[in-house]
Amino acid sequence: MQEVFGKLLEVSPMVWVILGVIVVLSVLGLVVTANKNSKSSSVLTTKKLVYGGMCIAIAFILSYIRIYKMPQGGSITLASMFPIILYAMVFGTIPGIIAGTAYGLLQLIQDAWVLNWAQLLFDYPLAYGFLGLAGLAPSFLKNLKIRTCAAVSIAILGRGLMHFLSGVIFFADSAPEGQSAIMYSLVYNGSYIIPELIITLILSALLVSTPIYSILKTNAAKRF
Repeated sequence: MQEVFGKLLEVSPMVWVILGVIVVLSVLGLVVTANKNSKSSSVLTTKKLVYGGMCIAIAFILSYIRIYKMPQGGSITLASMFPIILYAMVFGTIPGIIAGTAYGLLQLIQDAWVLNWAQLLFDYPLAYGFLGLAGLAPSFLKNLKIRTCAAVSIAILGRGLMHFLSGVIFFADSAPEGQSAIMYSLVYNGSYIIPELIITLILSALLVSTPIYSILKTNAAKRF
């Protein structure tokens, strides 16, 4: 258990300050919007920024709770991507992509594995931006748990696709002798993306059954 939570102790004070500022501003934003007309477009925009900041901060903290860390980037965490996925489900695809991209850039200060600028784009802003595709979960799926599982699958497999392409293009030299770059990238990235997907599916199915989700859905937007 100490190994799983140990990375939290290694977070620099500056990172905690940044996250603290995000949370404080988000709380202040919630206080301000609470007394205004919720149908106002400016209030809805403010809510998008407020909840986006909070979800990014929560996701970043969860990303330090690692169950396993891969040697060349990638790790299995305690559903660290779900706050971004939930944000995309509530506010839509475009805000979700923006939040995911911002989260991906924030990941650069956490054990970033960078070979060149193109690989950086694939593995960070583009990969995490794909989490916003959770907003594309089919609305005809009336069961909330099923729709949530669909959103989680779309988002995490979309992120995995970008890491897979990055592995094929930029990490082909790391493949063992006799193994193709495609197979190497598929096995390497699948070894942490699939467990992460399973963990997130389980926790998200539990979360959407709690009052926390109902409150967020009611106060943040009318999307569901």
